[in-house]
Amino acid sequence: MRQRRYRRTGLLRDEEERNPLEGVANLFDTAMVFAVALMLALLMSYNLTDLLNPTESTTIVKNPGQKDMQIIVKEEGKPIEVMNLTDQIGGGSGDVLGTAYKLADGRVVYVPDSGNETSTT
Repeated sequence: MRQRRYRRTGLLRDEEERNPLEGVANLFDTAMVFAVALMLALLMSYNLTDLLNPTESTTIVKNPGQKDMQIIVKEEGKPIEVMNLTDQIGGGSGDVLGTAYKLADGRVVYVPDSGNETSTT
């Protein structure tokens, strides 16, 4: 009779029986790895891997030509800067650097000036 009691208590004291949440921790680790892999896949699908490289400089234009347009600039060694489009018109004096032309398909082409340095106000 004594052996039976020992066997029954031995089953309850087994290591696997005392820690039922061990499998949940493994599921959490798996979910975290999946989430990181999903974020990397999204960055690669939108060709935004330059944002992860600290030595790259990148400029992104969101909603070009619309009222809520944003320009996101990431330069090497500097924090990421987000510029929003406003209705304010800038003014002042400066040098003419060239001419910008808007094509029929919406692209803007910049043509530098051919060395004529003229000041405008």
